[in-house]
Amino acid sequence: MLGLEYELSPADVDESAEGPPAERVALLAGRKAAAAAKGRREGLILGADTLVDVDGQALGKPKDEEEAARMLARLAGRWHLVHTGMCLFDAGTGKSLQKTVTAKVRMGNLSEGEICAYVRSGEPMDKAGAYAIQGLGGSLVEGIEGDYFAVMGLSLFALRAMLGEMEFGLWRP
Repeated sequence: MLGLEYELSPADVDESAEGPPAERVALLAGRKAAAAAKGRREGLILGADTLVDVDGQALGKPKDEEEAARMLARLAGRWHLVHTGMCLFDAGTGKSLQKTVTAKVRMGNLSEGEICAYVRSGEPMDKAGAYAIQGLGGSLVEGIEGDYFAVMGLSLFALRAMLGEMEFGLWRP
């Protein structure tokens, strides 16, 4: 959406981490950027990670459909936070920037049948908090305060600012 060419390079990193969810996403984004940067001498590498935060407890990707249903039942009818950590690393200079963006999301009231139908769609299985706001899960969300793209998993506004700070291409200040 920013008009940039990129190469997707999944980073196989240990995603276990301790601490508050907002700190964990920053740490994991840094790990992913570092892993993807190995062996590179130039270019910008972006690592990102997202967690749903309910009362200070992180909800990552569900292990199975039962866990997905439990997560959605817990989120139903209430507000929660979504933290997206981003780490931008310049392989040529070694400079890196980190940013965590948090949005507040209110999940609508959901019946057990609605939760089961959504889980059966398969969409929740690879998503933090067991929903994808950019997909079918968007119909479950009653409200949002903050950056929609951060809830999706990558804040375009924050990324644009980080690119400007790195003096990258058209995003130079």
